[in-house]
Amino acid sequence: MIRLAKLACVVALASVSTVWAQDGDAEKGEALAYTCAGCHGIAGYTNAYPTFRVPRLGGQHPEYIVAALTAYKTGQRKHPTMVAQAASLTEEQIKHIAAYVTQAPQVGDDVDVVPTGDPAKGEQLSQACVACHGATGASGITQYPILAGQHPDYLAHALTAYKTGERNNAIMKGFAANLSKDDIKHLAAWFASQNEPLYTPNFDD
Repeated sequence: MIRLAKLACVVALASVSTVWAQDGDAEKGEALAYTCAGCHGIAGYTNAYPTFRVPRLGGQHPEYIVAALTAYKTGQRKHPTMVAQAASLTEEQIKHIAAYVTQAPQVGDDVDVVPTGDPAKGEQLSQACVACHGATGASGITQYPILAGQHPDYLAHALTAYKTGERNNAIMKGFAANLSKDDIKHLAAWFASQNEPLYTPNFDD
């Protein structure tokens, strides 16, 4: 399984468009990102249904934020609020927003969530993730998200969405299809426990 994951990672990288590497303008992104603040600028803000804390965007790879917003825009991801937010954005606007939200100042009282899984079990399962996401969930491959330090309930939600097909990504669906509910909790606990610089951005500074 690990060998297949590494091969999938190589294939995915070969297909990545060079558009992800182009820089956005953080100053322009600040003006565009005001609608993001109501959820992503509040430490520990919880999505109503299903219940999970919205992801920390500060410190994330901007190239990944571009990929994620584009997936909402094209329907590869189904979250209604995010689909509505991304629908009217141009490619340039998406890059500007990504440049800003990933480097905005940190909210002072960001909230840590106690995971429901076992990090030790998650570490064993995470070997299949290393090729794309790195040993601790902080790979230098910027098209893939930093997982380390992300809210565990959000990570569990994302893995479940790949497993059910709510998120349309063939590589992640193939990986998540083999995971049980407990496996997902353990993986989320492991990556959330890693000490990496993800944080809730402060949109007001």
